[in-house]
Amino acid sequence: MRLKPLYVMQALAIASISMSANAETQTTTQFKMPALQVVGTEGSKEERISRQTGAVVLIDREEIERIQPTSTEDVLRRVPGINAKTEEESSVVSNIGIRGLSASESKSLILEDGVPVAPGLFIGNDRYFNPRIQRMEGIEILKGSSSLRYGPSTIGGVINYQTKTPDDGVHVSTRFGSFNTREATLEAGGRTESGDSFAGIVATRALSDGFMDKDYRMSDIMVKAGTKLNENHSLGIKLSYYENEANISYRGMFLNDYKAGRTYNPAPDDYFLTDRKAIDVNHEWHLSDNVTLTTLAYWSEMSRDYWRYGVNTGASNASGRWVYTDSLNGNNRSFERYGVESRLAIDHNLFGITNETEFGIRYMQEESDDKTIGATRANDRSGRLNNHLRDKADSIAGYVQNRFEITDRLAVTPGLRVESYEQKRNTILVRNASGVLLPAATGSEKTNNTEVLPGIGATYQLIPEAQLYGGVYKAFSPASNNVALEGLTDQKLDGQRSVNYELGIRGAVDRMSYELTGFYMDFDNLVVTGNSDPNLSQSNAGESKHYGLEAALGYELGGGFSVDTNLTWVPYSRFEAGENSGNRLPYSPKFLANVALNYTQGKFSSSLTAHHRGEQYGLETNEENIPTGAGGGIWGGLMPSYTVYDLYAQYQVSEQFRVRGAVKNLTDKLYITGLRQGIYVGPERSFEVGFDYSF
Repeated sequence: MRLKPLYVMQALAIASISMSANAETQTTTQFKMPALQVVGTEGSKEERISRQTGAVVLIDREEIERIQPTSTEDVLRRVPGINAKTEEESSVVSNIGIRGLSASESKSLILEDGVPVAPGLFIGNDRYFNPRIQRMEGIEILKGSSSLRYGPSTIGGVINYQTKTPDDGVHVSTRFGSFNTREATLEAGGRTESGDSFAGIVATRALSDGFMDKDYRMSDIMVKAGTKLNENHSLGIKLSYYENEANISYRGMFLNDYKAGRTYNPAPDDYFLTDRKAIDVNHEWHLSDNVTLTTLAYWSEMSRDYWRYGVNTGASNASGRWVYTDSLNGNNRSFERYGVESRLAIDHNLFGITNETEFGIRYMQEESDDKTIGATRANDRSGRLNNHLRDKADSIAGYVQNRFEITDRLAVTPGLRVESYEQKRNTILVRNASGVLLPAATGSEKTNNTEVLPGIGATYQLIPEAQLYGGVYKAFSPASNNVALEGLTDQKLDGQRSVNYELGIRGAVDRMSYELTGFYMDFDNLVVTGNSDPNLSQSNAGESKHYGLEAALGYELGGGFSVDTNLTWVPYSRFEAGENSGNRLPYSPKFLANVALNYTQGKFSSSLTAHHRGEQYGLETNEENIPTGAGGGIWGGLMPSYTVYDLYAQYQVSEQFRVRGAVKNLTDKLYITGLRQGIYVGPERSFEVGFDYSF
């Protein structure tokens, strides 16, 4: 049974308002819920960055609110090194590529408050849930050897979304805009008189007809509570619920209609239905002034029902757009995960120098249930079970790292991570195209693998205005169950491995801040099809290499003006072996660039931004031409480069009331964001206005 999101929001709001009313005259000791930190919260933003041996970007709430994002990808595409393949404006699914890795196959770890949020890290299907930006107060992006503490899938890096801890009182945000978009977010919280306990809620309801009539109905609810049990122990809990009914599909627009600027929904009856429930429990124990044990337990359950109608290929080619039949296919999957992770941090003076040591261990279990339903238009979303399988993975990981502060200027951090996992597949039911059961196709199989991942990084304060940093580490991404156990056969696959190198410099001089990073990734164990063993179809024989530069520059111009720019240049991102040897990876543009001109004067602030994405291929084969007809399979072709401009403004009318506005895609640029079975079109020019009020 589905929850009634609006009723839940109202009930929780009443409870939170009551608590906040009691907190108006209370002390303001800002105890926050304990959580596993990626970069940490101690010290200023600059100090936290300077302790990292790799490139790191910290985005705070003010920066998020300045650009008035619709989705997390609105924020991430402005970060150096990140390419977002947007399928629709609210980014229901995640498509992120970092440093030349394909944005259609994520090999970066996505966390929320230190907890993995991708539905299946070891069993696959990691795109199906993308956290909502409305609940976030910050984002940490970590690249280089600093990401060794996390895993798996840290080849590109780690993205950690930090959720809001509601302040005392009630805060309401609304947004209205093009495509009949309506959105409201409630934040309400309160603290006890001592300040040692708090509770709060962040709840969002968003509805839109969507660009190209890709409508969605989204509810997102998060409840947080925490308490300081005594001087040494603190406890926190977070509960969340998400539900979205999105009228989206893998099918996009045909080329001629795209060129003509058509804006109809190419799959008007396909729906992507998701819901997710999750619980995180954090405990922090200060064993002494120099020793802290942090433990996190988490559970989540997610379902994704994807209903797609069949097509008549001949009729589609004749009409120049998809023509659908009455055959409906439900590809319905559910995922469950639970895990426990503990970290022990010790500050000590071994060898007569300052040391920071961290030990960590994690156990996690994932399971998915995959059903394919054959239905018809007359019996919408119900029908015969055609295929049914279960995937499962058990994993355990341990790591240790030590930061040696050798001098006031030089710190060296070696580390080691070990990931061991077992994958299982159980095929319960299979029918052929005629609906006949195939008992011989059912059964079970399992495989296991262990990866040893060493790394070392260092920072050196060259002068007060410049810090050098760099490192080398080994990372991996596991082959998913449907690849590792294809055909109910152990394909004997190791993890997809990469050795990553990084060297950079960062700092600030007067009004200017800067960062320049060079990177090189040697990916030597990609999964490829084809195998000399007749019993196997997959093998670890692929290689790819990626290298390039990331640069960022910020400057205070004076008079309230400032400029922020960044550029990513990836001249080489190619397959080194296999049938696509010499080809560039898909969704890996050579150039990405962002420029923001900001103005702040008193209560008014505004930004004019430009985002540029270079041309990129849709497939490994590097086909140049985008298909003009239905064809079959995933579409290829070379997608042209584009630049999109956005304008944002906000005015703080009073301490309690703020007005916001935005014009997105200011020049109404027509552009392609991606290819699948058709063309994904970037949103046309749109207008938004929003209001914030704090009680």
